[in-house]
Amino acid sequence: MSAHPDPWPAGTPCWVDMMVPDLARTQAFYRAVLGWDYTEPVAEFGGYCNATVDGRVIAGLSPQMEGMEGAPTVWTTYLATDDIDATAELVRANGGQVIAPPMQIAAMGSMAVFVDPTGASFGAWQSGEHTGFNAVDEPGTIVWDDVMSTDYDAARRFYATVFGFTYEDLDMAGMKYAMFSVAGGERPAGGIGEGAGPSGSAWNVCFSVADVDDAVERIADAGGTVTDQPSDFDFGRILSATGPDGERFQLVSPQRKGEQSSGQQADRQPAAR
Repeated sequence: MSAHPDPWPAGTPCWVDMMVPDLARTQAFYRAVLGWDYTEPVAEFGGYCNATVDGRVIAGLSPQMEGMEGAPTVWTTYLATDDIDATAELVRANGGQVIAPPMQIAAMGSMAVFVDPTGASFGAWQSGEHTGFNAVDEPGTIVWDDVMSTDYDAARRFYATVFGFTYEDLDMAGMKYAMFSVAGGERPAGGIGEGAGPSGSAWNVCFSVADVDDAVERIADAGGTVTDQPSDFDFGRILSATGPDGERFQLVSPQRKGEQSSGQQADRQPAAR
């Protein structure tokens, strides 16, 4: 799958964005690493701009809002919803928190930000003119989103109840991990796993690149840090990195035809959605 102009099925990770202290620096970093171009920042929306690949929107960036200086810089994953208000009520009723209540963003759509019962923050998006990712699963775009949780069973129950996730368990050498699917989706939409990063439970983003090994030098030269060196896994090669403000992300390149995986399992398992 590549181009995707239509709204995503409810529950699908449909967008990622990030508020940053230095927009120009962040734009330069991801341009160098992923080849992104950008739309002009829109003052009406706080200087928000879209990252693009071949003219298709694939992520959002905006300057930090006043009063948020020093806040952690993180990628936020948004799950598609057909009814943002009903989703907010389900989040509350199932042990989650509403951090930013549903709000209309002009004709673009409606958003809200939540925290699940295990501490992972995420957003929800009800499409208007903006439907989310216009492209996925190709170099420079999102290839996988997953949530790693300190309470795997509680997280599974929450997302199944609120977003209708169904699960396919994977053999991950002793670690609990499953792919989730949603009604109307053609393929698994993302993953859910046992474990957490330095800040606890969190949603994680993974971008596709043509060659993970070639990206190592680009990351360092642009001001980022490779935290886990490239390694083989069942779907290709993967690395973990942080950007110039400490935001965590992964890069994956697909296994080439005729190549065989070394059998080494990565901590998580991106796959085509």
